[in-house]
Amino acid sequence: MTAIPSPGPKTTSSGAPLPLVAQPQDDLLTVNVNDIPLLEDAIAPGIHIKPLRLDPDHGQAVLMATMAPGCELPIHYHTGTAEVYTFSGRWEYREYSDQPQVAGSYLYEPGGSVHTFFCPEDNTEDTVVLLWMEGAQINFDEDGKLVSINDATAIQYITEKLSVEQDTGPVPYIFAGGAAAVANS
Repeated sequence: MTAIPSPGPKTTSSGAPLPLVAQPQDDLLTVNVNDIPLLEDAIAPGIHIKPLRLDPDHGQAVLMATMAPGCELPIHYHTGTAEVYTFSGRWEYREYSDQPQVAGSYLYEPGGSVHTFFCPEDNTEDTVVLLWMEGAQINFDEDGKLVSINDATAIQYITEKLSVEQDTGPVPYIFAGGAAAVANS
């Protein structure tokens, strides 16, 4: 178990004192995406994730997602901001067909954004993105009825459940804002 560092002054490499820091940290919180198993169909069929950081207390989730051609989500809105960087492939929102997201695209969504996500069926490769989400993604069916809610707590639950069901072993990710890098059991 990692000991929690006590508050106290830090110094430069030459020994010069630095101001007292509010949250001392002796180690960098690092995970390597290559060490994190891919949790298949975690969010929806064809949407696989690798959680990098989950902070339920602050409503934050950072995920690497690999998405198959033809995958989709129901119409939803975000209670907080979302940021998405696309490494490969292509994805779109049905409401914004003139703004496809392709390799190299960075998208910022303010809270309250409403859209319907999908990867085109004619994609010739999986789509890989890095997603940072704050708050919750509230999903609805075509009749406007609540279907599900995805947030850091739900993703933590899905991570723990799928790691057992898919026999991936522990899933290392950074938990909370500055607690520690953890591996679920």
